[in-house]
Amino acid sequence: MEIRGLLHLYEVDKSLVTDVVISSVVPGMTSLIAGALRRIVPVNMLFLKNDTASGVKIDIDNPAELGADILASAISAKNRYEMPCVIIDMGTATTMTAMDKDGTIQGVAIMPGVYIAQDALKMHTSQLHGISLEAPAKAIGRNTADSMKSGAVFGNAAMLDGMIDRFTEELGEIKTIVATGGAARKVVACCKHNVHYEPDLLLDGLYQYYLRNRQQ
Repeated sequence: MEIRGLLHLYEVDKSLVTDVVISSVVPGMTSLIAGALRRIVPVNMLFLKNDTASGVKIDIDNPAELGADILASAISAKNRYEMPCVIIDMGTATTMTAMDKDGTIQGVAIMPGVYIAQDALKMHTSQLHGISLEAPAKAIGRNTADSMKSGAVFGNAAMLDGMIDRFTEELGEIKTIVATGGAARKVVACCKHNVHYEPDLLLDGLYQYYLRNRQQ
C-alpha cells in the first residue's frame, strides 16, 4: 500500500515505468520489496551489487560488507566529480567514504547519525527534549535548546572537518568533498572545509548503474 501511495502522491503513471533499480541494505526485506513492486509494476528488476558491473572498484578487506547505499553514492561521485573524493552521507548513520585518484573506494568511517544521537539524548536523559536541526547564533549555548542545537550542528560539523583532515593525511590530497542525506544540508553549511551538498547523489548513482547495466 505504501508503494502504491507513493506512486499516487507523485502522480507516477505506472504504464510509463519500464525498469526498477533496487538498492537495499536490509537483505531480509529485499525480496519482499521486489515482490511488492512486481505486483504493481511487472517490469525488469535490477539489483545493485558490489561487483564489476558498478564500474567502481572496492579496495577494502571484504567488499561484500560495503553497503549498497554507499556504493550507489560512489558511482555517482565517480561520474560527476574530480577525484580523490570524500563522500559524506548523513542519514540514519553518518558515513564518510574515501575514493582515491582512480575512483577506487579505499574505505569508510561510520558514526552515529545526527537524528539517532538526538533520539538517544531524549531517551536516556530526563530534561533534554527534541529540537529542530538548525544552527544557533553561537556555539556556546545559553539555554537547553541552543545548547543541543550547537552540539547537533556545530558539533557534527567539527567532527566532519576533523575527519576530513584525517582522510586528507591518509589519501594525500582531496579534490572533492560532497555530502548527501537528510541532515547534511544544515550541518555541512557550518563546516570549515568546502563541502558540496547534493541531495540526489544516491538516486543519481542508481540511475548511472541502470544506464550501465540495463537490458537492451
